[in-house]
Amino acid sequence: MIAYQNGDNEALEGIYALLKQSLYSFIFRYSRDEQLSIDVVQDTFVKLQRYKYDYNPSKGKLKSYLFQIAYRLMITKLNRRKRWRNLLPFLTPIQTEEFHQLDRMTIREAVAKLPEIQRAVVLLFYYHDLSQEEIAKILGIPKGTVKSRLHIAIKKLKEELERDEYESGSL
Repeated sequence: MIAYQNGDNEALEGIYALLKQSLYSFIFRYSRDEQLSIDVVQDTFVKLQRYKYDYNPSKGKLKSYLFQIAYRLMITKLNRRKRWRNLLPFLTPIQTEEFHQLDRMTIREAVAKLPEIQRAVVLLFYYHDLSQEEIAKILGIPKGTVKSRLHIAIKKLKEELERDEYESGSL
């Protein structure tokens, strides 16, 4: 990143190649929306280009910095969508999703059922190996809140997966 800040534009390509997949998978696992995920990753790097001098390596890792940008952009886009859907519900496509439980619920499905605030913490911690401090910075919450959300989310996941095992007759 320092090379990019010093004018080496090829360094940005390296950063993009290194981190785009992690950013995309975080956004996609959170939102379950492929197009939104692609847009947020692109917007994250556009924002990095625009504000490249705002990054300070002494304040944290570049990965955490980019995840923070991506998370905030995603939340903004999701909130904007909710407002539009509330104002103009006839523009929202009718979704007829049928959930056929052919087999046991996967962990991915259980994570997708978590409330948004807990899902983000679980995805960043377990799927992207970020520390609680880094997650707190990305989400803009205290470290203690990260810990409590992780604890509650793990408890909910355990209950959901145990319930699924019981209902499928595996226990």
